[in-house]
Amino acid sequence: MCGIFAVLGCADCSQAQRARVLACSRRLKHRGPDWSGVYQHEGNFLAQQRLAVVSPLSGDQPLFNEDRTVVVVANGEIYNHKKIRKQFTGKHVFTSGSDCEVIIPLYEEYGENFVDMLDGVFAFVLYDTRNKTFMAARDAIGVNPLYIGWGGDGSVWFASEMKALNEDCVRFEIFPPGHLYSSAAAGFRRWYNPAWFLEQVPATPYDPLVLRAAFEKAVVKRLMTDVPFGVLLSGGLDSSLVASVTKRHLVETEAAKKFGTELHSFVVGLEGSPDLKAAREVADYLGTIHHEFHFTVQDGIDAIEEVIYHDETYDVTTIRASTPMFLMARKIKSLGVKMVLSGEGSDELLGGYLYFHFAPNKEEFHKETCRKVKALHQYDCLRANKATSAWGLEVRVPFLDKEFIDVAMGMDPEWKMYDKSLGRIEKWVMRKAFDDEEHPYLPKHILYRQKEQFSDGVGYSWIDGLKAFTEQQVTDEMMNNAAKLYPYNTPVNKEAYYYRMIFERLFPQDSARDTVPWGPSIACSTPAAIEWVEQWKASNDPSGRFISSHDAATDHAGTGAHANGNGVAALANGHGPANGAVNGGEVAVANGHGAANGTEVAVAIAV
Repeated sequence: MCGIFAVLGCADCSQAQRARVLACSRRLKHRGPDWSGVYQHEGNFLAQQRLAVVSPLSGDQPLFNEDRTVVVVANGEIYNHKKIRKQFTGKHVFTSGSDCEVIIPLYEEYGENFVDMLDGVFAFVLYDTRNKTFMAARDAIGVNPLYIGWGGDGSVWFASEMKALNEDCVRFEIFPPGHLYSSAAAGFRRWYNPAWFLEQVPATPYDPLVLRAAFEKAVVKRLMTDVPFGVLLSGGLDSSLVASVTKRHLVETEAAKKFGTELHSFVVGLEGSPDLKAAREVADYLGTIHHEFHFTVQDGIDAIEEVIYHDETYDVTTIRASTPMFLMARKIKSLGVKMVLSGEGSDELLGGYLYFHFAPNKEEFHKETCRKVKALHQYDCLRANKATSAWGLEVRVPFLDKEFIDVAMGMDPEWKMYDKSLGRIEKWVMRKAFDDEEHPYLPKHILYRQKEQFSDGVGYSWIDGLKAFTEQQVTDEMMNNAAKLYPYNTPVNKEAYYYRMIFERLFPQDSARDTVPWGPSIACSTPAAIEWVEQWKASNDPSGRFISSHDAATDHAGTGAHANGNGVAALANGHGPANGAVNGGEVAVANGHGAANGTEVAVAIAV
């Protein structure tokens, strides 16, 4: 993980402007504390702050071709770089071991039409001094962040994080994932065009062995490292599978020759949280060297302003989940670890969030997964990347491997849907694929453990503590005036208002405000999925534990089965029992105190 910064076509090429470029680039030093570099050609500047994970003794950036007429700064991991290097044997002289150097010969060979040849995650800017053109590109899903801005003199700016350009650009925005920007064409074009992007429902049957093989391949390729690494392990399905596959295949890798076959795992949580217990059990089963970090609600509250500064968002769910991750990343980095694998992306690809139980049909289910994957760069990818890079720690996410995405999004969504009659719970396709009786990957009860949102799994009192704290910080009068003070994306509760106050102070520009997604959500749903259940529209809390499908470990949850297309719902606003008859299309709603109980399904919504 690195920080890149570039200004192209600047009218000012003075030393003073170069100093300004360096100052802006230094705002990204947390992303790359190992080295920094800058290149200038007339009014064009490219800079990088490097985190050295691959080839730490070489590969400092900017990178150049042989005659230094093409220059690149990149933040990326190119997993097929060795294969590409072989392709250019005798054609290109490589001067470093950097995986990102392959961008240069690909450009020289294919022009701008090479981006889909890269297997990995990346954000890069390339400048060609011969024709004074430049291009920039971002990976398929937006795992690595990138922003684009425009100066008053017509210059174009690029930065890994908004904080490097927000004070200098007249406007700026998120660089869209799966796109490249070409100065020659004077605009964007999409380079990533998978079949699922059109949201047409696929018909490929589920094959557990194909899904398993694709995921194992995705994990193994992410073990490309020249520095110590580990895995984030919450004890849930996703992180546990990442850890299990890593442990199983580590001995086969180059990394094992350098660092041995012992695997370090890391978890964070409040004392007594669900994640701590589950992670300890998985770590014991896999035989990892396990590190357990604790934090208090006050620790988290004290870190919120830093989290918002680094995450560059006021989205409630993102901030809730980022804070424990931010605290954990600092501890991990202090142990000398520079890279970790994590389980982000599975819930979006496979419909793992509990609200997917209520998808009315497979067409709606698939469309929602498409919407969720397309939005990942503003939510979980942003959180995982920025909360950890704040401390110079790189996170790799095998679920968002391009080939795995093709397999996961290419199967008939009927197989992904919750179906009690067939014994299928959320992410059943993944659980079944790794349910190997002969050579088990995980204990059965872990393999079939119910979904926890990260902000819930670290300890339920974390969210309760946040809400209680912000209730004290934001008065009713302030909330009554919220629409006047924040007419755009108006906060709907005191927690959202508190985060918005901090964000506006740190990033007061209109363009900054526009980079943050907004809209109603239940258990991390998109606004479109709120339409699935009428009563969800009354909720203003996105936590997954307020859907009663979440019937483990919390008295907020209800008991009973979960609905799919033919199911029905019982809802409780607050903590009240919903004991009405739940038959046909009826919905039982309660406003009392207790659990939600329905014969078919119960949904608890706390407001």
